[in-house]
Amino acid sequence: MRVLHICSGNLYGGIESIQLTFAGLRHECPEIEPEYSVCFEGRLSRDLKASGVPVHNLGSVRVRNPISVWKARARLRKLLSESRYDAAICYSTWTQAIFGPVTQAADVPLLFWLQDQPSGHHWLERWASRTRPEKVICCSEFTRSLLWKLYPGIPSDVIYAPVPPIVKESVNSSQRIAIRKELQTPAEAVVIVQVSRMEAWKGHRFHLNALAMMRDIPNWVCWFVGGAQRPAEERYLEELKQSAEQYGIADRLRFLGQRTDVRELMLSADVFCQPNMGPEPFGVVFVEALSAGLPIVTTATGGGLEIVDSTCGLLIPANDVTALATAVRRLVLDNELRTRMSKAGPDRARALCDPTRQVRRLASVIESVFIQRGAA
Repeated sequence: MRVLHICSGNLYGGIESIQLTFAGLRHECPEIEPEYSVCFEGRLSRDLKASGVPVHNLGSVRVRNPISVWKARARLRKLLSESRYDAAICYSTWTQAIFGPVTQAADVPLLFWLQDQPSGHHWLERWASRTRPEKVICCSEFTRSLLWKLYPGIPSDVIYAPVPPIVKESVNSSQRIAIRKELQTPAEAVVIVQVSRMEAWKGHRFHLNALAMMRDIPNWVCWFVGGAQRPAEERYLEELKQSAEQYGIADRLRFLGQRTDVRELMLSADVFCQPNMGPEPFGVVFVEALSAGLPIVTTATGGGLEIVDSTCGLLIPANDVTALATAVRRLVLDNELRTRMSKAGPDRARALCDPTRQVRRLASVIESVFIQRGAA
C-alpha cells in the first residue's frame, strides 16, 4: 500500500517525531510504502529526507493568503493525479482543512490522525470538519472520547505512537559524566529533566514554582530541554528565566534550548517531570522517558493517565504545586524508589508503544478502510 502522509513541517514536536518514526520503521512493515508531503522546509523535512523516504514540498501556505492555499492545493492535486496512492493521512486540522478536500476529490481514501483535544468551537476545527474522513486514528483513548466534537459518527481506532526503545547502555558512565560536565552539572547531582516545547500549558512555570519550594534540598539540578519556535514562546522563555532569578534558583537550572541529543540527555538524567497545566493528548515524551528508565512526575490528566502508573511514576492533581513539590522531593531524596521505578519503565514503554506492533496496527487500520469501501 502506498500511503501519503500529509504534514505541515513548520514546527517540530511529538506529532513530527511520530511521522519520522513511521518513516524510519518502514522496513518493519514492507506492505506500506510511505511518502510525505510538507509545506515548510525545516527539521522534519530534513530528517525525513535523511531517512530515505520521498518528500514532496507543496509550498508555503498562509491561510490569510488565499493564493498560497490555492497553489499548494494545485500542487497536491497534480501529485495525486500523477501518482497512485492507496490512502492519505492528514495529521492536523490545519492540513485536513486545506488538503482534505483535494484528497477526497481525487478519490483517495482519507484518514485523519487526531493528535489534539478538539473543542468543537475553533474556526480551524469547523473548517476541517467540513471534510469528513473515512476513518479517524486517535492517539489515545482520551482523544477518542472527544472525537464527537469534531467528527461525530466517524469510525475510529486508537493507535499509540510508535516509540523506538532507548538502549540504556548507549550512554556509559564516562559519557554521562561528560554530558553533565558540558552542562555544568555535578556528576553526583540528581538531575530533573523536562523535555517539551516552550508552551505555557506544558507547565514550566508550575514546575519552577515547585522547584522554588525545594531550595532547601541540596544536590539537584533541573534541565529544561526545548527551544522557543515562535515569538510568543520566546517571550515565555524570557519570563521563565526572570522567574528563576526571582526565586533564587537560576544557578540550579539549565535552559538548553532545542537539542538533537534528547535521548542522551534523558539517559544522563535521573527524574522526568512535566506537570502539564492541561491534558496531554497522549505524551510521546513520557514513553521516551520511561524507555530511558526515568521515573515520571506529571499531572493526572489526559493521555498521561494511560501511560504512567504507580510502578513507574507519580501522578499529582492538576494545579497543585504543593503536591508537585512533594512528589519531586520524594524522588530526589529516595534513591531506592527511583531505582525501582527506573527498572519498571522500559517494560512499560514496550507494552504501550512497541514500534513494530504499532506500525503493523497502522497497516491493519488502513486495510480496514479498503474493506469498508468494498462493502459499501
